[in-house]
Amino acid sequence: MDKQVRVRFAPSPTGALHIGGARTAYFNWLYARQHNGVFVLRIDDTDRARSTEASYEQILDSFRWLGIDWDEGPEVGGEFGPYRQSERMAIYEEQLARLREENRAYPCFCTQEELQAEREAAQQAGRAPRYSGKCRHLSADEVASRLAQGIPHVYRLRVQPEGETVVHDVIRGDVVFRNAEIDDFIIWKADGTPTYHFASCVDDAKMEITHIIRAEEHLSNTPRHVVLFAALGFDIPLFAHVPMILAPDRSKLSKRHGATSVSEYREQGILPEALVNYLLLLGFSPGEDHEVLTRDEAVQRFTLEQVAKHAAVYDVKKLEWLNAQYYRAQSPDTVLEQVLPVLFARGWVDEREKSRERLAWLRTAIEFVLTRSRNEADLIEGLRYYFEPVASYDEKGVKKQFADKEVPLRLRKVAERLSAVSPFATSRVETAFRALIDELGVKGGQLIHPTRLALTGLTVGPGLFDVMVLLGGDECVSRLRAAADLIEAGTVAVSQA
Repeated sequence: MDKQVRVRFAPSPTGALHIGGARTAYFNWLYARQHNGVFVLRIDDTDRARSTEASYEQILDSFRWLGIDWDEGPEVGGEFGPYRQSERMAIYEEQLARLREENRAYPCFCTQEELQAEREAAQQAGRAPRYSGKCRHLSADEVASRLAQGIPHVYRLRVQPEGETVVHDVIRGDVVFRNAEIDDFIIWKADGTPTYHFASCVDDAKMEITHIIRAEEHLSNTPRHVVLFAALGFDIPLFAHVPMILAPDRSKLSKRHGATSVSEYREQGILPEALVNYLLLLGFSPGEDHEVLTRDEAVQRFTLEQVAKHAAVYDVKKLEWLNAQYYRAQSPDTVLEQVLPVLFARGWVDEREKSRERLAWLRTAIEFVLTRSRNEADLIEGLRYYFEPVASYDEKGVKKQFADKEVPLRLRKVAERLSAVSPFATSRVETAFRALIDELGVKGGQLIHPTRLALTGLTVGPGLFDVMVLLGGDECVSRLRAAADLIEAGTVAVSQA
């Protein structure tokens, strides 16, 4: 009977959750869900100097926001806990003691100066720097004497220099490493804590992880891990190394290319659904016609075998496009609930003003603007003219729509006609407006476009007659007359669209 799939993601709480880490976590999550397996969240916090509780909390919060839930881990528990490495020291000490008893690990007393001298000598001789193994050959009495003296030391794993170590990688196929390239590496530091390699392998074995899906940069570490699993007598999991994420210029992705952490994307108004959808596209192609996928669809389509070997290139335009798809797909009621605090904070809506009629008016305004918004910032900006008088007008629009010397007269005629419309309803407004077009003998656009610009300061937006009704008759009349006066006086303030 096949083992149940068990995968893990093990972030270090030394900073915010990076987009690359989030992508790796999501790939693990997808694989677990696809195979009815278990997704384990494990916190690699053995770096006491750099790990912080604030970072730990931020990582968990980022996962919650993304909707990536874990089956075992912090705040959830599980039979293989604890799930913070700082709380698993007794387990590591036990495994180190076993390796020492079996003579698979030995103490190394070499100083940093001695190791540096070895590296320099190797480089001068044209050899790859590697530990010489000098402490490997110390007698038992010499080791006991130095330990008794309290001489600082680390522990190294005995690695057989002959032969090869093969990494079976689901994405890249078999990757072969010569054992001569793997020196007796350190598994236990002088401060009495395990190295990343040792703690990670012990945890993966003890937590019965079947597949290790991680970033490509860990591939060079993997032969050491294979050797460690074998030395500890544990089964070796299957590996899958997902491609790096590069900036558009093919350099390493950094803050100079924009947001790099999940929390930054959240602050910029990116929706979690859009971000996880984008994470899927970083190294995996579900097909050009299927780029917008629900999580269930992503689970169905995702396979490790189809993950790309080459680097994924970060494309902020694609992320923004995806965000627009998800943002516009939300219901106006949902968006109203999201933006009400912003409207309150800006003073556009009074917190006491929550009558059914006012909320219905707000919902309608949002419904009109939502279809043209990529994110919340776009939406708020699109709502501005419903709450504030027009202070400036689109520069290109002014040059095109306000240039005709007849425009001020036409705007005043529109204002006069609208002041007589009662009730001020969409159908009546449109009828009156189109009748005026016929009377003036102009093309529809010659009246519609200057009117829109005068009312909103913009050249595009929701249906003009819908905008008019939401603004109300008195406000429309006031704005049209104000724009006519500014045009005649030559004092129209313009804005860069």
